Amino acid sequence: MDKGYAAGLLREAYDKLKASDASAALALLEQALSVDYLNDEIKYALKCVHWWIDQTSRIDEIKNPYEKGAFLMSQLKQYYIFLAAINNGPENTSNIFFSEQPKYDQCQYAIRYYVYSKALFFFNTLLKNPSNHNDPGLLLFTGRCYKGLGDYDAGRNYLEQAVSISKEDPQILAELADVNAMLTQTKDAKALFREAFFIDPSRIDLKFLESALIVKVCQKVSELGYKDDELCEWIPVYGFLWKVFTVKRELKQMEVARLKQSIFSMEAEYDSNPARRILIKPRLLNHYFRLIDYYEIIHEESSLIEETLLKIKVKDPEIFEMYTS
Repeated sequence: MDKGYAAGLLREAYDKLKASDASAALALLEQALSVDYLNDEIKYALKCVHWWIDQTSRIDEIKNPYEKGAFLMSQLKQYYIFLAAINNGPENTSNIFFSEQPKYDQCQYAIRYYVYSKALFFFNTLLKNPSNHNDPGLLLFTGRCYKGLGDYDAGRNYLEQAVSISKEDPQILAELADVNAMLTQTKDAKALFREAFFIDPSRIDLKFLESALIVKVCQKVSELGYKDDELCEWIPVYGFLWKVFTVKRELKQMEVARLKQSIFSMEAEYDSNPARRILIKPRLLNHYFRLIDYYEIIHEESSLIEETLLKIKVKDPEIFEMYTS
């Protein structure tokens, strides 16, 4: 038996993973390691499969299919932390979603297929019942799974259904934007991303956004030193300044009133609560951008635009320079 035989066992293990049989994959990987015990990819794959088997060992104790699928989805963040730890050491796990790509593409593809297809099985079980077709959370998870498996048309279909039910859910809008970007529907993607991050960046789970359009923005903002909650809040600011979140729309009068009220409330909190400024400032800047867009679209008098620009300059001179350059 030689290294070629071990490579064949490795490929077979990946096929078993994609067929949702992690136990068979583990047995094949252990056999492959006994043949080629110096093979780094086999050792790496063994660590990954062991991790998922350990994490999901008690999934049969969960009775509700929705909770089973949601549990699998929830483990992905922990998995990426685990990958960062084995790649870079346990002390280097910050901003893991937008740093270097994980090692061994074929291994990660097989793991990904295992997780998303297994979760999708549970969600599709629920969708057999027509009474569940109006559950936006279920539709979001289902669309996310199809997106993760590369079936972007099916993913978009479920996410569009979810948006039709829950029109102002930023996570659903962001994932619909993401799948539109993957389908090269760039204008729609940019409009939806801008809308999602305007509504509430803190409610968007970045680890499920995968299109190059948004990942590049996230990477660049991360490289500026922002992480965690700050990272989410600054993405729409820089996304606009870097001409990614550029698609504008005319606001309804009710939306304008709500926008102005939000600005008033945030300005008051910014002035009275210095500890919260690091999170309030980027959101306030993004609201100023939206208000200026509105003034420009309706050809409002320039004094109101100048007044808003001055507020940007006072809050952040560097952002003001970028905005006006």
